[in-house]
Amino acid sequence: MAVDTVDPQEVAKFEAMAAEWWNADGKFKPLHMLNPCRLDYITSQIAAEFGRDPSGPLPFAGLRILDIGCGGGLLSEPMARLGADVVGADAAARNIPVAQAHARQSGLTIDYRHTTAEALAAAGERFDVVLNMEVVEHVADPQAYLVACQELLKPGGLMICSTLNRNPKSFLMAIIGAEWVMRWLPKGTHDWRKFITPDELYALIETAGLRPVDRKGMVFNPVTWRWGLSDRDLSCNYVTASIKG
Repeated sequence: MAVDTVDPQEVAKFEAMAAEWWNADGKFKPLHMLNPCRLDYITSQIAAEFGRDPSGPLPFAGLRILDIGCGGGLLSEPMARLGADVVGADAAARNIPVAQAHARQSGLTIDYRHTTAEALAAAGERFDVVLNMEVVEHVADPQAYLVACQELLKPGGLMICSTLNRNPKSFLMAIIGAEWVMRWLPKGTHDWRKFITPDELYALIETAGLRPVDRKGMVFNPVTWRWGLSDRDLSCNYVTASIKG
């Protein structure tokens, strides 16, 4: 029997913000700012793992991709534009019609569902790629959740997982800076105690049955006001890649 890792309080937070997903200056402004950096990493890892040329037409055609915790579709839509068969899943019911409406407006076909990783795994759904971005710090049981993500992958499949490191800097940047000072996110969006260090996440991923192959930091430059990838600085936001089998 699958463990339900959904945290109702965390779902309620994002339910309350659902209508804001595509407002680049609204409550999800940090994700809009971070998205180009996330997409750079995601597309390069998928292209390398599956031998695709990201500069070609529809380079991800034939790949089935799950965007778990899809929100309003900020990652699902770019993956669909690259030719992938995309399922976007979210435990917050109000996010789904927002995502569906925006996909229709964008002329994209995306299979959005109000469901969980555990339910999809139990139904026998399998994917080439699982995008697991900024979700693991919001679930009730990270280990059980990552086991479900592993089950959702086909042999040789790729999981991209990003989250926040747990240290004084991340508290300063993600809680005090983003929520209290800049007010980019409502207070209480994140619980610093749920943040996961890179070594902890690697251990969780390995225990789930996946093989970690890469990790990089996502670092904000206050001069250029842009995010970039770093091989060394994983002190706040970071992203990992792991393979099944």
